[in-house]
Amino acid sequence: MIKRRTVLTAIAASAAGGMPGALRAEDNYPSRSVSILVGFAPGGGTDIIARLLAPSLQAELGQAVAVDNRAGASGTLASAATARAKPDGYTLLMGTVSTQAVVAPLMRNPPYDQDKDFTPLVLAGTVPLVAVVPANAPYRDLKGLIEFARKNPGKLNYASSGIATQQHLAAEMLCQAAGIQMTHVPYRGTGPVLNDLMAGTLDLAIDTMPTHLPHLRNGSTRALAVTMPERVKALPDVPTVAESGFPGFEITVWYMLLGPAGLPAQVTERWVQAMNKALREPANRSRLEEAGFIPGGGSAADAAELVRREAARYGALVQRAGIRVD
Repeated sequence: MIKRRTVLTAIAASAAGGMPGALRAEDNYPSRSVSILVGFAPGGGTDIIARLLAPSLQAELGQAVAVDNRAGASGTLASAATARAKPDGYTLLMGTVSTQAVVAPLMRNPPYDQDKDFTPLVLAGTVPLVAVVPANAPYRDLKGLIEFARKNPGKLNYASSGIATQQHLAAEMLCQAAGIQMTHVPYRGTGPVLNDLMAGTLDLAIDTMPTHLPHLRNGSTRALAVTMPERVKALPDVPTVAESGFPGFEITVWYMLLGPAGLPAQVTERWVQAMNKALREPANRSRLEEAGFIPGGGSAADAAELVRREAARYGALVQRAGIRVD
């Protein structure tokens, strides 16, 4: 009888997590579907890279991986929802440099602390921005657009996916460097920007290349310059902004998978492994590169360091530009 009671007590303690061998939820992770939140409308770079990787992640994890678009507030609605989510690995975020390193501190009432409310997991990829104009725009290159803007202050407008996003910062950097004025038109994502560019109601977007690449290739819009230090393979005939008269001009967008703060170590490592495997797959790399992405990868520590470094860099930039989010 004593032996039986001892065994039952041990089983009860183990079930409650009181013994080293206790089974925890993360040990059986994932046991149901996972949502990856995207803070922008469908069709933008964040949405594209999340959906490109989702099938491989689903196959590796053995559970459904759903991409959930929650557009608004310069992408911070989805980030805030992730920050508030239970840290069990079933709600994750495909964040961007804007949402994770730039926008929140500029808001009057920040919806999250970008330093404390997340667990950075893996860099998914990086893209250059490309300056895009309607196909019938009168200027054939960036110098032509700048000459027009200097003669017509405030007449040209430019789009972004929200205040203080990389698209906004890139255009402000160009305005400062060139000494021109243009009117900012914020959108809820880069997908809708494309429609207005093709319709001619927008004059310019300095936007993520994957969103625009198919339309640049078929002539629906025209590229004037890219924001990388060197020309990109996908658009070899398009010069850089630096080549166009602005040495040192460089701005890119990166995408990163993150979870809420306090994500268990086992869950973090599971996603680091799954993401790196997906990013190494030749078919995925080919699709990402064809779409204009530079595939990412690396450790959770690498991801966290990138967030810290970029927050410092862009914090100084937005202070100089005087950008605020009301």
